[in-house]
Amino acid sequence: MDLGRLILVTDRQQAGGRELVDLVDAALGALPPACALVQLREKDLSPRELYGLARRLLEVTHRHRCQLLINDRIDVALAAGADGVHLPELGLPIAVARRLGRPGSFIVGVSVHGADAAGAAARDGADLVVCGPIWQTPSKQGLGEPLGEAALAQARRAMAGAGAATRLYAIGGVIGTAEAEAAVRAGAHGVAVVRAVMAAAEPGAAARALYDAMPDSRP
Repeated sequence: MDLGRLILVTDRQQAGGRELVDLVDAALGALPPACALVQLREKDLSPRELYGLARRLLEVTHRHRCQLLINDRIDVALAAGADGVHLPELGLPIAVARRLGRPGSFIVGVSVHGADAAGAAARDGADLVVCGPIWQTPSKQGLGEPLGEAALAQARRAMAGAGAATRLYAIGGVIGTAEAEAAVRAGAHGVAVVRAVMAAAEPGAAARALYDAMPDSRP
């Protein structure tokens, strides 16, 4: 499956009062078509509110030929016609999400916190694995030390051993081009970011800088 190397994870709280749909549109509009994914992660919204926001975002993501994943809520993903679901490490089994989704066209992503879980997710058929936190990030303070770049290399080896084409992304503390470059050097296909784009004064410029920093992204 052809997946972009940049995942934009939404967070209305970091948007500075800006309309989330417009912010995502600006970010994707600065990128080549079909090179990014958007993960809708707004845990404080009700299912009805999340559905409505997903429908509005789909108009934007599909116009830019990008995919929209819904965090955790596969019911909302299916109801809204989203491109897939992104599961927490202890969420629904990947096989269950795959069975519920549209055959052949439903993306299943998983968040993991180490190489063993990354390998297991690849063996279970995840399309993408987001591993982190790799660097220090305010949202994970108090939950232990960040994994570090070495964890990406370990995750990549574990996933390769699974014989799967699952894409690996780094998350956590990816605040600019230095982290994006380092993630790809360590074996990631790309990066997943929140505040680097959501909180940026110019989200389009921020997204483009991250994209341009990963020219040697793994296939």
